Amino acid sequence: MTAEPPARRPPRAGRGSTSPRPVRRGDESTSPDGRTRPAQPIPHPNPRPSREELAAAADKTLPDVIATGLDVLFVGINPGLWSAATGWHFARPGNRFWPALHRSGFTPRLLHPSEQDVLPGLGLGITNLVARASARADELTAAELVAGARELTDKVARYRPRWVAVVGVTAYRVGFARPRADFGRQREPLAGADLWVLPNPSGLNAHYTPVSLAAAFAALREAARDT
Repeated sequence: MTAEPPARRPPRAGRGSTSPRPVRRGDESTSPDGRTRPAQPIPHPNPRPSREELAAAADKTLPDVIATGLDVLFVGINPGLWSAATGWHFARPGNRFWPALHRSGFTPRLLHPSEQDVLPGLGLGITNLVARASARADELTAAELVAGARELTDKVARYRPRWVAVVGVTAYRVGFARPRADFGRQREPLAGADLWVLPNPSGLNAHYTPVSLAAAFAALREAARDT
């Protein structure tokens, strides 16, 4: 089942309310301790990829989720095997991209990766710094990251998002030759877009909890609303 995109994009700052659409009944659940928690995303009927399918996904590419004039274009490092096998960005179980996107207020409910095509209707998109899939991001070479940075710059110039958010500071430092870059807003824009660096939402990134990761995404959302 695929959710329908909203009728219109949420208004930007200065054009009315900037709050996300109120959560519909059934979009939240209440735990035994009385706390309200986000509902689970709508499950997709497709089965989990087999080991053979995951192995065959190495070096495959994944189409971007993109449109002209987005509010924020999120840039992953490169597709994982799970994403390449399913066709969904940040699809591996345990990846915290989609929960962080919801908890930070970018999406009105928790989306399943299979619902990624809803994002452009919310002013959001996804691409990758390096197109080819691999089991781990550290399998990429520095030359691939540098070439990917050049390709990303051309893509941003073509699609003109207002903000670009690179999800992974190490890949950003290598690809853009900025070894001292830190998280948050960057001084240098990218092809006319404001540039932000976010933590890697992979479950392997133990430096960030789901709460702190959502806070990092929320800081970007606040900045995007104010510009």
